[in-house]
Amino acid sequence: MKRAIVLACLLPLCLLAACAPNREALRRAQHIAIEQRDSTLTCHREDACALASPLRQLGDDAVAASGDGRERNHVLLLDRGEDALLARINLIRSARRSIALQSFIYAEDDAGFLVLDELLAAARRGVRVRVLLDQLYAVSDTRLLAQLAAKHVNFELRFFNPTFGRAKTNALQFVGGILCCFTRFNQRMHNKLLLIDGRIGITGGRNIENRYFDWDPAFNYLDRDVLIAGPAAAQMQTSFETFWRYRKSVPVARLRDVARWLLKPPEQAPEPPHIERADRLLDLSAQADNATIIERRLSSRALAVGMVSYVSDGPGKDGDDGRRAQATRSLRERVAASRDNLILQTPYLVLSRPAKELFASLQDRENPPRVIVSTNSLASTDAFPVYALSHKYKRSYLRRYGFQIHEYKPFPGDAPIDIDSTGAVLPDATGPDAEDTDAKDYRPSESRRALRSLFGSASGSGSGSGSHLGPVPLQRAGVRIGLHAKSLVIDDRIAVIGSHNFDPRSDSLNTEAVVIIHDAAVAARLKASILRDIRPENAWTIARRDSTPILGGVNYNLGKLFEKLPLFDFWPWRYATSYEIKPGCEPLPPDAPGFRDCYEPVGDFPEVKLKPKAIYTRILTAFGAGLAPIL
Repeated sequence: MKRAIVLACLLPLCLLAACAPNREALRRAQHIAIEQRDSTLTCHREDACALASPLRQLGDDAVAASGDGRERNHVLLLDRGEDALLARINLIRSARRSIALQSFIYAEDDAGFLVLDELLAAARRGVRVRVLLDQLYAVSDTRLLAQLAAKHVNFELRFFNPTFGRAKTNALQFVGGILCCFTRFNQRMHNKLLLIDGRIGITGGRNIENRYFDWDPAFNYLDRDVLIAGPAAAQMQTSFETFWRYRKSVPVARLRDVARWLLKPPEQAPEPPHIERADRLLDLSAQADNATIIERRLSSRALAVGMVSYVSDGPGKDGDDGRRAQATRSLRERVAASRDNLILQTPYLVLSRPAKELFASLQDRENPPRVIVSTNSLASTDAFPVYALSHKYKRSYLRRYGFQIHEYKPFPGDAPIDIDSTGAVLPDATGPDAEDTDAKDYRPSESRRALRSLFGSASGSGSGSGSHLGPVPLQRAGVRIGLHAKSLVIDDRIAVIGSHNFDPRSDSLNTEAVVIIHDAAVAARLKASILRDIRPENAWTIARRDSTPILGGVNYNLGKLFEKLPLFDFWPWRYATSYEIKPGCEPLPPDAPGFRDCYEPVGDFPEVKLKPKAIYTRILTAFGAGLAPIL
């Protein structure tokens, strides 16, 4: 019976494949693309008319200072979204020989088209540009992809792990991919990297999309990248080359739905890209050319350090080829070696079994390290199914693993984001229809939002009251902020920034990369950034709820019993809840004697408008534990 269901689901896919170009046609399409590529250059200088950049200079200085067995690098934390985009544009313009870009998501919006335009301009200057995108969340306009495949001899675009050899995945193909080849379909390239001349790179949590750079009018991410300038960038180059040459990295011209446009060009020219805020693009472009602005906002804040480690999973993470889960192993080794304190920031607090065992072993020590966790609340997360599982295990997190948890607010009082840059026109938050005005400006297709909600970052806003995926509806309107940074500070001396979510997907399925910096100054700066995010004006504190004298023990034991069940966990009274600080009080940890005098409970899901999505969260808490490995 099961086999019949699988065959029934796969039959339409087989019919689609039968109508698709064959291998010979795909080879012909790739040949057409290569033949059509322009070879004209706009610059004939040896340096490709590269922009003089203070950021690029950091890399040159670090290389010059390295030698005799001593390595020097410069490190810059990028906490602000617009700064992260500004750095990218400036560095692309500074490239003299090569640019390599990897991304999990690449959106067709203002930020995406701006970066693409800069990459093509660099290619026309004479710089070799290579772009590798995960297929599932990359550019979905197949006509645009066909154009890019034939654009310029210096520009190459490949997709990682394309589903059924196509650039665009619809809902039917998504289901078929899960049924026919679960592990292969689920292994996504979650790495993010921009590498310039093998000398300076940016990596971390940000994809190429408006909401990662504070440009979305409804929902933006609080994220973090790190810029590494110096010899350490060579490790990034080695990783990129491994991914680029991997058998699952396919030139877009060889994808079936792209090849059709190359084999039979459309009669009409494609529509020009839709730009929401041209003024914003022009302003940032002008800033990227201004060395004084780059120096003041970016390069002057860089820190000089010694060796830096860039640890990346290999693209063969779904096989046993000796490169499996290197990033995960490196993280576990360093967490296991911690002695005093761990400060962890992750958008999705769902731990794998090995991670649970690791944190339990830390807590079993005679003097366990203090563990502070910054993560999303239901009101701020972009993936409510994942939050549901986090909610299910709060008791274990607090009692068994000793976590001090702070959940980010959707409208934090002090966040590193310029609200004006989002382009939002804020409604009257006190009006009767305020909840219906939240995040309706940008809506991608339902199927793509569904995919990204399941695999991590949700696509588009998706937070209107009628949507069943993405952010939940709130009690008031505004520009919502969701946590997306993945960072770790160990014993005030080791800083870790990367793409790893510290969750089962990152452990076993997605390829990930992290930067590990053994430097107290960098660790202090990263620690201060995370501690800012857990201030009372920015986050709720999670702590044990007050129990009744008679039924408290019964409630605790029943809750503990139901928590262990993968199904039918419908016990309504959870061990923990959210707390808000009272006016006039100073922040305190939940185990401090005066905590309850200075904090008051505000419910399990503060700020959430209790409509169907809150109910869905409770349902997934009850029935979704088995989904943890793929969520």
